[in-house]
Amino acid sequence: MLKTVPAAELSNYVGQELGSSDWLLIDQQRINDFADTTLDSQFIHVDPEKAAQTPFGSTIAHGFLSLSMIPHLSESVGIVPENIVMGINYGCDKLRFLQPVAVDSEIRLHSKLLEVTEKNPGQFLFKNEITIEIRGQDKPALVAEWLTMMVTANEQ
Repeated sequence: MLKTVPAAELSNYVGQELGSSDWLLIDQQRINDFADTTLDSQFIHVDPEKAAQTPFGSTIAHGFLSLSMIPHLSESVGIVPENIVMGINYGCDKLRFLQPVAVDSEIRLHSKLLEVTEKNPGQFLFKNEITIEIRGQDKPALVAEWLTMMVTANEQ
């Protein structure tokens, strides 16, 4: 669950597990749509017959598709400062794709807050350890240190 806290209390959550999102189905249509958007139509993503002949045994999601789901999956997990106006993707410090996501698998996000730094008044840089889990698999799809800038309203 997403929790709103006073800015002065953000540091109290550093080192804490922030929870897990709901599961999200990664079906062939989502993979195809991502391939169309990114112009990455490698057969392992979009050709079920050819992909079945690979060690994967089926089509797999693009690693960057799994990565791109972080903003959506994180909407229900973690903390934000009071008076938030917007959150901005700031990048990743670390990113590793550990296991492919097979078509029709479900993924979810798990988050742990690593750091919060006030860069400018009302601008908080969050570093979260993100794990994208695959339902029924021990090894996650990816792990990342995801950076997000949270901007709050100026108080007069």
